[in-house]
Amino acid sequence: MHLLFALALIPFGAFHFLPTIVAAIRNSRHLLAIFLVNLLLSWTGIGWVVALIWAFTSEPKWVYEYAPTPYRRY
Repeated sequence: MHLLFALALIPFGAFHFLPTIVAAIRNSRHLLAIFLVNLLLSWTGIGWVVALIWAFTSEPKWVYEYAPTPYRRY
């Protein structure tokens, strides 16, 4: 019975920390702050929504850009 309860907590835990997971996948520069808001304020519901919006709108740590190709004169 305890094993079933423990296995049922995994999806609920993943859903609860969804803003942190999204921020980690997107390499957010505010990952620690999003995690703390998610951990401390998500029980209100509003804190969870704020953390999720912040995770989706925050800028990534690194932005990849293509280098321009050198101009060749023939």
